[in-house]
Amino acid sequence: MTNPIFTSPSEAEAAFYDALARADLDGMMSVWSEDEEVVCIHPGSIRLIGIAAIRESWRQLFEAGTRITVLATQPVQWLNLMTAVHTVHQRIHLEGDNRLHPPIIATNVFIRGAVGWRMVLHHASPAPDTDNLGGSDSPHILH
Repeated sequence: MTNPIFTSPSEAEAAFYDALARADLDGMMSVWSEDEEVVCIHPGSIRLIGIAAIRESWRQLFEAGTRITVLATQPVQWLNLMTAVHTVHQRIHLEGDNRLHPPIIATNVFIRGAVGWRMVLHHASPAPDTDNLGGSDSPHILH
């Protein structure tokens, strides 16, 4: 199977979320750069470094059988000629689960190479409870 060429970071990001929703390991890995310096941090998990560790984490997640749909909202994007950083709020829906899950904040970093745009970092963390961080005028900076 030939890997697709993503012509923009947004196209690569859309393929990432599509592969996640379909539990498609090959589709997921086609988004990732094959460099050994890639990093993935799933919510509440350890930092995974390297393509083999990242592939194994997605394989385990997909084999568990739960289908995950993500609605990415509130995007903030930074782009230059070779690098793109996207941050989004994610609303997660698990197939067969009607509960409202807390939002997750994700950062996706992409680099542009000979085969188009590829992901080099995905970091997803639970969003803080903004209702308890203080008044709406106070900054939401924790460090």
